[in-house]
Amino acid sequence: MAVSTPTVVSICAAAQEASRVLARLPTETKDAALHAMADALLEREEEILEANARDMEAGREAGLSSALLDRLELDSARLAGIAADVRKITELVDPVGEVIDERTLENGLEIERVRFPLGVVAVVYEARPNVTIDCTALCLKSGNAIVLRGSSSAAHSNAVLARVAGDAVESAGIPSGAVALVSGGGRGDLPELAQQEEYLDLIIPRGGGGLKATLKEHATVPVLYAAAGNCHLFVDASADLDMAVSIAHNAKVQRPGVCNSIETLLVHSAVAEEYLPRVFEALRADGVELRGDERVRAVDGDVLEAAEEDWSTEYHDLILAVRVVDSAEEAIDHVNHFSSGHSEAIVTGDDAVARDFTDLVDAAAVYVNASTRFTDGAVFGMGAEIGNSTQKLHARGPIALRELCTYKYVGRGTGQIR
Repeated sequence: MAVSTPTVVSICAAAQEASRVLARLPTETKDAALHAMADALLEREEEILEANARDMEAGREAGLSSALLDRLELDSARLAGIAADVRKITELVDPVGEVIDERTLENGLEIERVRFPLGVVAVVYEARPNVTIDCTALCLKSGNAIVLRGSSSAAHSNAVLARVAGDAVESAGIPSGAVALVSGGGRGDLPELAQQEEYLDLIIPRGGGGLKATLKEHATVPVLYAAAGNCHLFVDASADLDMAVSIAHNAKVQRPGVCNSIETLLVHSAVAEEYLPRVFEALRADGVELRGDERVRAVDGDVLEAAEEDWSTEYHDLILAVRVVDSAEEAIDHVNHFSSGHSEAIVTGDDAVARDFTDLVDAAAVYVNASTRFTDGAVFGMGAEIGNSTQKLHARGPIALRELCTYKYVGRGTGQIR
C-alpha cells in the first residue's frame, strides 16, 4: 500500500491504475478485504490508540475545542464501532453492475443503464480519524480507489489507520495503490491535489469554510461538497411540547460537535411563553449557552442577546440561538435564508403545516416530529457515509455506495445500424 509516495501526482497515478483492476473485482473479494480490514483494526488496537493519543495531546496543547477533541478521539469502544460499521458494509448489496433500467428499441437493440464505479475518489477531511476507515470501506465496496488527505491535527492517527487498512485489504486481493494517503495535512499540497484531473474523478471535502474556499479557488477536479450543518428545529403552535423539549434537547446536546446537531431553535409565538422555560431548563442542565432575540429575552432575561451572525453560525458546541416567530411561513423563510441545507426539523401536530415544511424547506433531509440527529449514512442503512451533500447534482444527502457510482449505457445488438 502507498501510505506516502514522493509526490501527489504519483499517488494519484497509482490509484488510477489500481482502480482499473478494482472496478472488476467480484463482490466476494471486496467483502473479504473489508472483513480483513475490520479484523486488523481490532488486532492492532494498541498501535492505533497510541497514535491517536499523540494527536489528542497535541490537540490539547494547540487549544482545540472540546467538540473538536471529541471528533478526534478514539478509544476501544469507538474503534470496535468503526470495525463493526465496516462489517455492516459487507452485508450491503454491491452496486457495481446493477442494471438500473433497460429497454428494447424497435429495431431490437437492447439498451441497459448499468451502475459503474466513479474510478478514483479523493476525500479531504479534518479532525475525524474514523473518516479514514469509513471512506476507505465505502470506496472499496463500490469499486473505487481512494486517495485520503486528512488534517495535521489527526496526522498520526490517519497514518496508522491508512497503513492498517491498506495492509489488510492488499493481503485479501485488493490491488496496491487502491488505498493511499497524502501525508502531512498542510494546506500546501491541497491545490496540487485538487488539480489532478488526469487521475482523480471526484473530490469530497469534509471540513470548514477555509477548506472549501481553497477547493473552490483551485479545483479542476469535480467536487462534491459534504456540507456544513447550520440546522434548525421549528416548534409549531400545534406541537406536543413534551415531544418538542425532548427533540430539541437531543438535537443539541447528544453530540453538539457534529453537523446534524441543531444550531437554531425557532418557536411559534403562540407557545413561546409556555415552551421556552421548559426547554431552557433542560438545555441549561447540560451546559447549553442560550442566545436569543428580544422576544426570547422578554421571556427569560438570562438569555444572552443574539447577534446577526448567530443565525448563520455552526457552533460545533453547546451554544444555541433561539428566535420567536409568528407563523410557519416565517419559520420556513428563516430556515431557507440561513440554512446550509443539511437537516431541518419541525415539531407539529398539524399535517398541513408539516406538508408545507417538508415541501418548502430546501434541505437534503427534513424531519417531522423527529431529531435532526438521524441524518447519517449508517443510521439510514447505508453502512456508513463519506459525507452529507447539500448539492442537487449528482448526489444529495448521505453519500454512500450508490452515490459513489456513476452509470453508463450498454447497448447489445445483432448488427443494427443507423
